[in-house]
Amino acid sequence: MSLFPLADYWWFYALFTVGVCGLLALDLGVFHRQAHTVSFREALGWTVVWITLAMAFCFALWRYAEWKLPQDPRLLAAGLTAESAVGLARQTALEFLTGYVVELSLSVDNIFVFVVVFTFFGIPPQYQHRVLFFGILGALFFRVVFISLGAVLMKFHWVIWVFGGFLILTGLKILFAPEKPMDPEKNPLLKLLRRFVPITSRFDGQKFFVRENGVLHGTPLLVALAAIEFSDIIFAVDSVPAIFAITKEPMIVFTSNIFAILGLRSMFFLLAGIVHRFRFLKYGLGVVLIFVGLKMAWLNELFGGKFPITWSLGIIAGVLGASVLASWLIPVRTPPPASPNAR
Repeated sequence: MSLFPLADYWWFYALFTVGVCGLLALDLGVFHRQAHTVSFREALGWTVVWITLAMAFCFALWRYAEWKLPQDPRLLAAGLTAESAVGLARQTALEFLTGYVVELSLSVDNIFVFVVVFTFFGIPPQYQHRVLFFGILGALFFRVVFISLGAVLMKFHWVIWVFGGFLILTGLKILFAPEKPMDPEKNPLLKLLRRFVPITSRFDGQKFFVRENGVLHGTPLLVALAAIEFSDIIFAVDSVPAIFAITKEPMIVFTSNIFAILGLRSMFFLLAGIVHRFRFLKYGLGVVLIFVGLKMAWLNELFGGKFPITWSLGIIAGVLGASVLASWLIPVRTPPPASPNAR
């Protein structure tokens, strides 16, 4: 039984979507109307803003659930008591918080991709925010599509096993498979784009398209945007099943994903210069994916249908925190200098 069925909460989805669009319009139309290089201080400020909004939403969701759930006739008919309603409301807020932490952590992989794409195509720093802005719009659209499909598929029990197994295999791949350098030129979406749109190497401010000899050409900004959109589709294949392992409430899946994506641009400008130092974070993410896969396919059933959400949050936060701390404390091993007498 869904706590927030779409038929009853369509107004929330509509208001939430309008609010997100308003925030994005304010971001691009007011604060980033003129192309400029995003400073560390500005990125830090926006990161704090997006995280604060997510935490405020989490608190509001908790209080709303405490007020609304005891009045739900479906839950009352199922024997819901005042005490169990309070516990259910708390669990709802913790599921949002856990999902947000997981999605935000998995988004760090996107930052590595952004760095590679912008470096490869030589995108000037003052234009990177515009590319990421439209990349976020595309990411929001594709996440909605993936979440909608996931919500439908999760009604079939065998899908839980498939998603859980996929997450476990993905985590094992992150832990043990050798890293392959990313080559944006091999992106299949770029090859398809170039078949239909001529590409120029010339920049014309923040424009994605320019006319040369009367023919419309895509600029390097368009090529970078296409590469970023394709990478997000790939990452969504991992992240959407991961959040469904935390909660089966589509509204929590939707909102936690959106808040994580909204904060991704500011995180990029905040961490782009130091993200290479988090060399153990990928192992932490691998362990987290294995854990959520096990939770979905086995642990939930082992604990009577629901693995304790407080344990999940503690394990995930502990693993990610330990991987980040290890990255800072353990120095990088460098080969010893060659002996001057060596030949």
